[in-house]
Amino acid sequence: MTDAPKIIQRYFDLARGQDREAYFALFAADALVEDEGREHRGIDAIRAWRAEVPPVTYTITDVEPAAQGVTVTCTITGDFPGSPFAGLKHHFEEFDEDTIEVLRIRP
Repeated sequence: MTDAPKIIQRYFDLARGQDREAYFALFAADALVEDEGREHRGIDAIRAWRAEVPPVTYTITDVEPAAQGVTVTCTITGDFPGSPFAGLKHHFEEFDEDTIEVLRIRP
């Protein structure tokens, strides 16, 4: 995944690990994460969302520029119904070198 911006590479590196504080530090204070049709705005909401997510591993299958941002397609594997799930798209719509502002996760 060397063709993805460093902030996105860090997202996937930290999302797999146990260092939750480093993971949350990737997000802007007012960041928006959309997952399974629900929006989570701000660090407290993102923390609550992430607490509900079971541990998963990601296998990146594609990284492509999008009309707005970058889309990373992956297969996720974990302890959830339907695992493994191929084709999950992470749309990083707004980000800079240090923070993620908008992330939309959709099939």
